[in-house]
Amino acid sequence: MFFARNNLVFGKRMYYDEKKRQSGGTDGWFSKGRRLMQYSKISGFSDEITENIEGQFSVLKKLGIGYFEPRGIDGKNIARLSGQEAADLKRKMDEWEIRASSIGSPIGKVKLDEDFEEHFLLFKRVVDIAKTLEAGYIRMFSFYRGGIASGEGSETEWTGEERAEVLLRLSRMIEYAREADIVLLHENEKDIYGDTAERCADLMRELGCGHFRAVFDPANFVQCGEDTIKAAERLKEHIAYVHIKDAVWEDGRVVPAGAGDGNVEQVLKDLLNGGYSGFLSLEPHLGSFAGLEGLELGGKMQDLPQGGEGTFTLAYRALEDILERIL
Repeated sequence: MFFARNNLVFGKRMYYDEKKRQSGGTDGWFSKGRRLMQYSKISGFSDEITENIEGQFSVLKKLGIGYFEPRGIDGKNIARLSGQEAADLKRKMDEWEIRASSIGSPIGKVKLDEDFEEHFLLFKRVVDIAKTLEAGYIRMFSFYRGGIASGEGSETEWTGEERAEVLLRLSRMIEYAREADIVLLHENEKDIYGDTAERCADLMRELGCGHFRAVFDPANFVQCGEDTIKAAERLKEHIAYVHIKDAVWEDGRVVPAGAGDGNVEQVLKDLLNGGYSGFLSLEPHLGSFAGLEGLELGGKMQDLPQGGEGTFTLAYRALEDILERIL
């Protein structure tokens, strides 16, 4: 007799073999050893589990994940932490043996017509927080157009003047990051300058360096009507970090990895085969289980906890299944 189950304590699938049990020395349960635990650089936006940071760490440890991408800390955005609050967070990280893969900052997620000097001060604070948390990466964005309503950023062309302003602002931040020995990770986000593969490539061509690399987010590319396989191929030499998130063409709805049109499995396979060894960071954005029942998720929704822990665990299981097939 042979069957499998998920072991949420160790974050991998366990297999049962009656012959192993009968031979003695084991209860029959074993792992194949080629699942998620073999790829150690798994992280995630654990504020989607709960606002409480120790609640976040508890679930990460249950899943066997040793990193997180700090964004919401006890209900407060990471960029707004005081120096003492950042130090307190680092102490808790040490107690739970959790490390920061990257700071999930909101830097660059503002309009071009907003005060950049004020925003630059916030950026400098985020750099200080990254140093306190011993995070080498900061996730950031490339600005919304001034005076453009949300949802219109990809509908009209950016002017040469707007592009120049984006490059100027990013250049200043990259120089500051270089002095602090921090790597800025640009995320492709709908409606910012770098939302399409073409404009992401433009940013990397103009500014790409050891302190300015790319986050690849499949769901965000789907929401911009981009072919993710072509996008990954175009950007592969610049990709230093991957968000594990999927979406469907029809309405842009975010779904577990592999259940949408983001070609997550093929993108990861191609990246890993090409030598990628960076972080895979879970960003579930699933909200609740409502509307997920119609997806072909196999047994991944069985015995899930309620609320944020459940949706985060579902996102983890989806990645786990993909990694089993491609590692």
